[in-house]
Amino acid sequence: MNGQKGREKMKRVGPSRAVLIFGGAGFIGSNWAHFLLANTDADVQIFDNLSRAKVEHNVRWLKKMGAQRLKVTVADVRDQEAVRRAVFAANEIYHFAAQVAVTTSVTDPRTDFEINALGTFNILEAARQSSLHPFLLFTSTNKVYGHLEPAAGRRATALRHECGEQDCIRESQPLDFYSPYGCSKGTADQYVHDYARMFGLPAVVFRMSCIAGPRQFGNEDQGWVAHFLYSALQGRPISIYGDGKQVRDVLAVQDLLQAFEAAHRYRETTGGQVYNIGGGLQNTISLLELIATIEKLFGKPVSYRFRPSRPGDQPVYISDFSKLQQHVGWSPRLSVHETVENIYAWWKQNRSLLIPAVVSMPVREPSVAAMPEIAS
Repeated sequence: MNGQKGREKMKRVGPSRAVLIFGGAGFIGSNWAHFLLANTDADVQIFDNLSRAKVEHNVRWLKKMGAQRLKVTVADVRDQEAVRRAVFAANEIYHFAAQVAVTTSVTDPRTDFEINALGTFNILEAARQSSLHPFLLFTSTNKVYGHLEPAAGRRATALRHECGEQDCIRESQPLDFYSPYGCSKGTADQYVHDYARMFGLPAVVFRMSCIAGPRQFGNEDQGWVAHFLYSALQGRPISIYGDGKQVRDVLAVQDLLQAFEAAHRYRETTGGQVYNIGGGLQNTISLLELIATIEKLFGKPVSYRFRPSRPGDQPVYISDFSKLQQHVGWSPRLSVHETVENIYAWWKQNRSLLIPAVVSMPVREPSVAAMPEIAS
C-alpha cells in the first residue's frame, strides 16, 4: 500500500503532460493551447513560423494567460534540427502546421510539398527517435478523398435537405488525392499512419471537415464560414465558386478540442487509428444556406457573385464520425447556428484585428431564438 501511495505521489510531481503544438499560433493551435493552459497542468510549447497574417495576436493572447507554462518557439517545420530540439522534451505532439490552400498548392506545389509532406516527415522522425515515445495527433483533411463524384442518380450538387446517410464518408472511402494539396496532405496522412504501424508510435490521424469558431481569420481559401460572416459584416462581396449548393458539415472548434482530449485520454485505443471528424449530418449546410442564415441574422442582403468552380472542390462532403464516437464516446454538441453566433461574438470583441468595415452594416444582437432554421 505504501509503495502504491509513493508511486501516486511521484506522478503528481510536476506536470505530467509536456505538450508540443506545431502550428500553435494558428486558429486550431491557439485554441488548443488555450484549452490546455486553462484546464490542465500541462506545460505547453507552441512551434510556429508566424507566417500567417495576424497570428501574432494569438501568441500575445496566450502569453497573457499562461506565461509560466507557455514556451514559444518561432521556427519552421522544414527546419529538421529545430524540429528535433522541440520534440526532445515532449510527451505529446499535435501537428497542425500546414500549407492549407488548394489554390496555393496549384500555383506553388513544391512549397506545398515541402511544408506538408517533408515537414511532417521531420516531425515523425524526431518523434521516432525520442526516448519519450510521444503521443502524436496529426490533423489531415477530407481532401485526401479527392473529388468525390455524387452517388449514382444524384446530381452534382445538393442542398442540405437532400443529403442523407448515403452521403456520409467513412474511413473506408478510397483515397484519391486529386490536387497537389491533397497529395501533400495525403502523403503526410499515410506517413503518420505507417509510422504508427511500423515503429509503434502512438499516432492518430484526424481527417477533418470544416472547422469553424472564434479566433479564425477566415479567407476564400480556408475558414469559409468565418470568411462569409466577416465579409457580410464589412459589406464586402463574397465570391462563390460553383453554384453555391456545395454541402459541408461544420464542426465547432470547441467540439474539436474535446475530440483531441478524448483521443489522448483513450490513446491505448486511438493510437494507430485514422478517424473522420466533422459536424456530421446534423451540422450540414450549403454555401447559399449559410448566406441566407447570415442575411436573416443581420436583416440585410449579403452581396455575392458566382465564379467558376475550382479544381478539387467536393460537391458534397459530410463526415461519418461514428468510428471515433464508438472508440472514445465523442460527438459534436454545438450546432452550426451556435458556431456562427460564437464567431460573431468574438468578432465584436476583436474587430480591430480584422480589416476595417467598408460599409457600416446595422446588426442586431444574435440569440438562439433569432437564428433562423436552416432551409430544409
